[in-house]
Amino acid sequence: MSLTTPLNQAAEGIRQKAPDFLARLDALNDDMDRRYAAAAAHYGLVCQGCTQSCCLTRFYHHTLLEYIALWEGVRRLSDRTRAALHARAVTYRRALEASDRLEGPFRHPCPLEKEGRCRLYTQRPMICRLHGVPHTLHHPAKGLITGPGCHACHSSTQPERPLARTPIYTALAGLERSARAAVGFNQPLRLTIADMILAMPSCSRSASSTTVEDQRVGFPSVLQTKRRTG
Repeated sequence: MSLTTPLNQAAEGIRQKAPDFLARLDALNDDMDRRYAAAAAHYGLVCQGCTQSCCLTRFYHHTLLEYIALWEGVRRLSDRTRAALHARAVTYRRALEASDRLEGPFRHPCPLEKEGRCRLYTQRPMICRLHGVPHTLHHPAKGLITGPGCHACHSSTQPERPLARTPIYTALAGLERSARAAVGFNQPLRLTIADMILAMPSCSRSASSTTVEDQRVGFPSVLQTKRRTG
C-alpha cells in the first residue's frame, strides 16, 4: 500500500507527541456507545447470533485516529495472533477483489471476527459501533440522510426514535482534523479493516516470522465461519 509509510509515520507522530488525541477519541467512543445503547434498548435490538452479521459486510474507514486506535489493540496481541490476523486480512482482500471482478454481493468475515465476536471490540471504529439502529445524518452536501437500521430492527413495534449521527460525525471529524494538523498528514484514507491490518508493520513482521500452521491456531477457517454465520 503506497500510503503505508506516511500513514505509519503520522500514526507514530500522534502516539509519541500527541497521545491526548487518543484519550479524546476514547471519550468520544464512550459517548457513542452510550447513545447507541439507548437507541438499541428502545428498539429491543440485541446484537447476538445474527445470520446477517455486519461483520460480513464491506465497510470503509477514513480516519487516522481510528487506525491508530486499532493498531494499539493489535500491538497488545501475541505474535502468533498478529500473524493469524495478517493471514485473514490477505484472504479478505482477495475475496473483496474477486467480488469486485464478478460484480456480485460481498459477504466475507472481517479479519477481526472470532466466533461471532470482534477480537478488538474496544478499539472498533465508529461505523462498527453505530451500525444496526435506525439513524439520521445531516450531510453538508447531500442533505438529510436516513437509515432504517438492520433487519433486526424492522420488526420493532416501537415508535421511530432514530440515532442522530450528526453530532457524533461532527465531533470525530473535528478531532481528526486537529490530529492531522498536528502531524502534517493530509492524505485521504479509505481503508477496510483488512487494509489497516496489512498496513501495520507489527502484523507484517509477525506474519513473516510465523509458520503457516501456527497462523491457523486460534482462528476458525473461512469455510467454518461461513457455515456458522450463514
